[in-house]
Amino acid sequence: MDQVAIRTWGNSQGIRIPKDILEKMQLKTMDILDISIENDAIVLRKRFRHKNFEERLAEYEGKISVTDFNWGKPKGRELL
Repeated sequence: MDQVAIRTWGNSQGIRIPKDILEKMQLKTMDILDISIENDAIVLRKRFRHKNFEERLAEYEGKISVTDFNWGKPKGRELL
């Protein structure tokens, strides 16, 4: 388990995140993290980020999954 110290940073306090943790989490300078307190722990989470078209295309493996969905019987004025 890594340990970090709280240090003064201007008028605030901060911690430094070790490089190996940044690499494992794929974090870089200026990334935004969500911070919360859970059961006496400070929790940092990567913020959800939508992928752009180029990132989605790079992950595409040529597979398309198409499935039918059963919505049930009509209950109003649905068009069939």
